Amino acid sequence: MTSPVFVVRDGGARVVAAAGYAHWPRDTAHLCVLTAPDARGRGLARQVASEATAHALAAGLLPQWRARPAASRRVAAALGYRELGAQLSVRLR
Repeated sequence: MTSPVFVVRDGGARVVAAAGYAHWPRDTAHLCVLTAPDARGRGLARQVASEATAHALAAGLLPQWRARPAASRRVAAALGYRELGAQLSVRLR
């Protein structure tokens, strides 16, 4: 990541959600959002992703979220991201 990392802690030192972005070509901010499995469903991904998105926009970047899992796509949609295409990954032997 090239941005600050935005986190939520569980009240102690343990990070339960984190988001940030890598500055890609053409002033794109490629977001990465992670939530601990036992902390999902509490809105934490939305919280940290919102902060990372706001930071990217304030820096004049275009935030991009490549969300594949349904839960990730729901969080992206809740923050105003729109699906503009699909990505195909192929594993070569």
